[in-house]
Amino acid sequence: MISHRENNTQRIAALDEQAEALRLKRGMGIADARAMYPSVEVVEAEPAVDRSLLESLADWCDRYTPLVAIEGADGLFLDITGCAHLYRGERQMLDDLLVRLFGQGFHTRAGLASTAGAAWAAARFLGAGIVEPGKEEELLAPLPLSALRIEPAVRIGLESVGLRTAGAVMSAPRAPLARRFGKQLLLRLDQALGRIEEAISPRLPVPALSVERQFAEPIMQTEDIKTLTPLLAATLKKDLERRGEGARVLQLALFRVDGAVCRIVIGTSRPLREPSLIGRLFQEKLTAVESDIDAGYGFELVRLSALAVAHFDMQQTDLDGDVGHAGEALAIFADRVRARLGEQAVMKPVPVESHIPERSIIMVPFAEAPGKGDLAKGRQVAPWDLSRPERPFRLFRHPEPVEVAAAEIPEGPPIYFRWRRVIHKVTRSEGPERIAPEWWLEGKDAPTRDYFRVEDGDGRRYWLYRQGLYGASQDTPRWFMHGIFA
Repeated sequence: MISHRENNTQRIAALDEQAEALRLKRGMGIADARAMYPSVEVVEAEPAVDRSLLESLADWCDRYTPLVAIEGADGLFLDITGCAHLYRGERQMLDDLLVRLFGQGFHTRAGLASTAGAAWAAARFLGAGIVEPGKEEELLAPLPLSALRIEPAVRIGLESVGLRTAGAVMSAPRAPLARRFGKQLLLRLDQALGRIEEAISPRLPVPALSVERQFAEPIMQTEDIKTLTPLLAATLKKDLERRGEGARVLQLALFRVDGAVCRIVIGTSRPLREPSLIGRLFQEKLTAVESDIDAGYGFELVRLSALAVAHFDMQQTDLDGDVGHAGEALAIFADRVRARLGEQAVMKPVPVESHIPERSIIMVPFAEAPGKGDLAKGRQVAPWDLSRPERPFRLFRHPEPVEVAAAEIPEGPPIYFRWRRVIHKVTRSEGPERIAPEWWLEGKDAPTRDYFRVEDGDGRRYWLYRQGLYGASQDTPRWFMHGIFA
């Protein structure tokens, strides 16, 4: 038996067939059960472990349908609409599911019906079976009120007035039932009978497109998966071409013989549907995570899914069959690096609306970099201003303090400055270029910046700025190095 604590009392949460044969029931106190049978074995429930196991079973059930939802603490809903033909019918699919779960050591009950409520009742009160469309009322009529998935308080109230079966509730007047027991009772009844549609919310996003390959003998080598991926991508390409789309996020799901599922996801910086390129990206990803993939006794099913798609723009190729666009080669290179090293491996600078130099650029992952006029991190992309003064080739993320030995007061450039323990003499300078602070971020009393482009005796050019003005306050202005010109 498995026990759990309820209202400071240990009660039976689940029990096996031997315990049921002793006429022990769920909800009975552990003390009462041990008083009747002192030798009974009791194990404390572990809800977190049970939930993890249920989620792993939900992952495994993705082989039958992408619409898998967790129901309660011990059940799953599978919406197999449009999937049964892949197993030559509903009966064959149900038998395949039960046989595979039995082989993994699970004692499973399953029901199949045109409504979620009827399937739930068939699984829990009939053990296994298929309810024909239109036979839902015939199925539910002799079953107890628990088959309607109603709250315990409502069930106890119905039993107190003599309504002990679902058939008795269905034959009773609806208006008095709604007034006394609430609308939820009639809602559950109508959902089970198919009068009101009941939506099932899948636990994972449903892929736009999927292709898969089953094997008579499980595969175990990563090289076999790398070889198979372009073949699956070639099948996926036909559906993408028919829809005029390309994949932006792809997932490779590896279903192991013992039920474990390994999912590998890659993203692309542009819509993609070329099998060779998709295969190359997954090769990079598989190489990076190869040590984390446990094949166990092998993979019996491999599925390639397009989790996100976008419109695919056809481009004219040259006589060699190449597009000849530098941006395409860069995108492919970035995607391969990201697949091997992660999303943050390749970043792209994006201009935003700010005249403070260190705020005018943000770094975003390559695939998320917007085009002109797009939004970047919630801020509008700023147009490139050709009239703006020259900016350094290398801009420091954080300005570095500089010691100025002498400067032309009040608004001139420095004559000597010390930076990184080296003293530089300024031979040429341009400026100042005054940049006022953003008062809505730093406050109206924040000091201004005067930027200078200076050159030392060795021809090295720097971008310095003075924070504050001489004589404007009691604080002495400070100097900073913000960038280096090529």
